[in-house]
Amino acid sequence: MRRGDTRTESVVATIRGGIASRAYGPGTRLPSVRAQAKAMALSISTVVEAYERLASEGVIASRPGSGFYVTGAPAPFSLADMGPKLDREVDPLWMSRQALETGADVLKPGCGWLPSSWMYEEGMRRALRAAARADTSALTDYATPLGPPELRQLLVRRIAGTGVEASADQLMLTESGTHSIDLVCRFLLEPGDTVLVDDPCYFNFHAMLKAHRVKAVGVPYTPTGPDIDVFEAVLQEHSPRVYITNSGIHNPTGAVLSPVTAHRVLKLAERADMVIVEDDIFADFETTHAPRLAAFDGLSRVILIGSFSKTVSASLRCGCIAARADWIDSLIDLKLATTFGGGRLASDILLMALTDSGYRKHMESIRHRLADARERTIARLRPLGIEPWLVPQAGMFLWCRLPEGRDAGDLARACLREGVVLAPGNAFSQSLSAGNFLRFNVAQSSEKKIFDVLDRALASRA
Repeated sequence: MRRGDTRTESVVATIRGGIASRAYGPGTRLPSVRAQAKAMALSISTVVEAYERLASEGVIASRPGSGFYVTGAPAPFSLADMGPKLDREVDPLWMSRQALETGADVLKPGCGWLPSSWMYEEGMRRALRAAARADTSALTDYATPLGPPELRQLLVRRIAGTGVEASADQLMLTESGTHSIDLVCRFLLEPGDTVLVDDPCYFNFHAMLKAHRVKAVGVPYTPTGPDIDVFEAVLQEHSPRVYITNSGIHNPTGAVLSPVTAHRVLKLAERADMVIVEDDIFADFETTHAPRLAAFDGLSRVILIGSFSKTVSASLRCGCIAARADWIDSLIDLKLATTFGGGRLASDILLMALTDSGYRKHMESIRHRLADARERTIARLRPLGIEPWLVPQAGMFLWCRLPEGRDAGDLARACLREGVVLAPGNAFSQSLSAGNFLRFNVAQSSEKKIFDVLDRALASRA
């Protein structure tokens, strides 16, 4: 392809992306040829050629004396076409597909969950047997909008262990942790709003925020929480509506929020009238509970999210939201509008699993196994020149820096060809500044093949 063609294609791709993300709806007038050329630092003739190509395909139409307009019905919504065009190998949705769709023979040190053999299988089987003997209504009926009171009371007692005080009417069950965040985004955000995220942060936050058509701004994350100086500057410059974070065990870094940083974050959030969404799905992995923003704040402007997909079963979809009672009331309406009554069977099984006599011992065993796996994984990565950014106190993740000059995206592509799925750093980074990082799941990193494949990939310059 000639260089001029490449430039023309870049204009075509930009317009197609705008239509796919619905920034340009049917009947929308496109930027003038001159304005588009200036915005993209291209020649007018290049933009004219691109517009003519799109017009010949019927994507846009020329109106003499007026300009070019989008034609037809709205294009199907496409997350992949929104935002900065990442290399698909480090795109969050691509990573999720690789981890979920590849076969059992593929090794997944980049995934975000425990191996099936580590999950609470026996407790689940006991709960399923008990559920099968329950009244017919338990097997067939909707749950109440808030969710069964017995499970909500249990979850209120559980979050009290992390210092978060709430009543049962301040806690609502959802279909999952992801569903919880989706509902909160629907409740708090309008398209075009700004949301603050950690950099790096859980990669699906990026995908979720794209789906809600809001602007994400990243703040560098340190071993004790967000960089407070940058945090304050971003609040002043962008006036974000919401900050989404993990406070317990941070994903992907494994860092822990310090009390000092927590207090400063809350003071700044209050001054800026910003709501904080605290994703706390890793609470049961902690050996010692870290400070919670929701505990210091008393659920005034902090919304707490929980789930058990990482510790009980990913197949059992059940999450929760703890927030102010008046916010919960509005969130109930959103839940009814999107999923109606919720899954009673899932919540009943979860209640039985969590109150089963073996769950506490199961989690004690998991915490010990993760500590052992963390030591072994670090020991096997270091000879390859891969070093942890910090050694976490708990949890399944290691955020690791690659040898100088190596790109995580290139390494992930090379390893994928040999059946190993990695998690490249830029999928977690809003600023795309983590190109030399990988996130490792220590529970999924026991196979020798993983390190052999990494060694070969690092030895090459692919």
